Amino acid sequence: MRLNQWINQNFLKSIHTPLDAKNKPYVKSQQSIKLSVVTQFFPPDYAATGQLIEELVKQLGQQGVDIEIFTSQPGYAFRSDTAPAVEWADQIRIQRSRTAQLWPGRIRGKAVNGVLYTLRATLYLLKAWRRNNILLLTTAPPFLPVIGYLAYILFRLPYVCILYDLYPDIAIALGVIPKRNWLVRLWRGINKHVWLNAKGIIVLSPAMKQQVVAHCPQVADKISVIHSWANPEAIVPIAKKENWFAWKYNLVNKFTVLYSGNMGRCHDIDTMLEAAKQLQDEPIQFVCIGGGAKRDQLIMEVDCLGLNNFTFLPYQDKQVLPYSLTACDLSLVSVDATTEGLVVPSKLYSALASGRPIAVICSQTSYLRQLITEANCGGAFDNGDSQGLAQFIRFLNRDPQLREQMGKAGRQYLQSHFTPKVISQQYLHVLQQVVFDEVITRTRSDVK
Repeated sequence: MRLNQWINQNFLKSIHTPLDAKNKPYVKSQQSIKLSVVTQFFPPDYAATGQLIEELVKQLGQQGVDIEIFTSQPGYAFRSDTAPAVEWADQIRIQRSRTAQLWPGRIRGKAVNGVLYTLRATLYLLKAWRRNNILLLTTAPPFLPVIGYLAYILFRLPYVCILYDLYPDIAIALGVIPKRNWLVRLWRGINKHVWLNAKGIIVLSPAMKQQVVAHCPQVADKISVIHSWANPEAIVPIAKKENWFAWKYNLVNKFTVLYSGNMGRCHDIDTMLEAAKQLQDEPIQFVCIGGGAKRDQLIMEVDCLGLNNFTFLPYQDKQVLPYSLTACDLSLVSVDATTEGLVVPSKLYSALASGRPIAVICSQTSYLRQLITEANCGGAFDNGDSQGLAQFIRFLNRDPQLREQMGKAGRQYLQSHFTPKVISQQYLHVLQQVVFDEVITRTRSDVK
């Protein structure tokens, strides 16, 4: 019997069996995936990457994938700075290393803390690699995928990278590192080795894939574009008059524009501020929930200008999000023009789930424009177009029926494209392909 025929009959058939909890071949194939997930951020940390990974591993675990997670103690956005060093949740083993808090909130501090976590993750893999047959790594911190490359070279452990952010491109765009700096050349060289040896690369948008391919064309075939997501069962539209969060912060009788999430260096905050200045004498309230490098700067500017149409709140607990995200009439999502194609705002998906219209501030080439158009759920505005944003806010304020239509359309679009169940299937397919490829490689080696 030919090798390919044997694979088709004995392995391929089981690994692609339809989803059915009673289907034993499928369950068996899923149990053969022993996945180790390495990411610095994970709940109770509020970081969006950690919350997404938590939902992803729960979905994969329900489908029979054996999972363990190596993460850090809360160190980004948190109410409690400690969590159990080892715990089990939904049959998933979670191990947390110590965390460092050197120069918190500054780029150099994040870099040093990320390096320390990466070193601890390396020590973890030296002990734990035998327990797993696939390694899933995020770019949190940015250089973390390097340990996947080391694990593959040392132990032939296959790995998949999730590229949440593209470095050093972001550092260059933000002016942190000069484009021709030696560190940039070194970083790009390391990225190339990491990507070439990865069994799969996951990016969050088509623009991110174009950026990666531009730097390393050889990996085009192994890149999967898989969007972020939100859970429409957890985030359900709630009328403001029935929403305790809206009552608590006096938002019920005001048209409320919500920015929820990180206000970081990659986000356009200035366009929102300029629009708020134009609307300061109208019954419109801007609510900013979260943190980030630009938050304190925005608060200072609001105070200096004497604006009274801003409310600033800290990150909210996960159980509060269904209420905070729906205590508005319009959700705001922004990406700075300099980092277009290098980052993807995960807040977009929870905004879709909330059933509220969305205003996106981005460049003309952003994929976000196409998504908003396809979903028919809001408007997109150029970076700096504060007048257009202000006019859109006034327009929606006068037309509650249109607000409701846009909100429903956005939620329906999310339910069709970006739920945890839909997205986890795409991740599962990537992992299955890795297992399949490893079986082919090993079988061929045994035959030889």
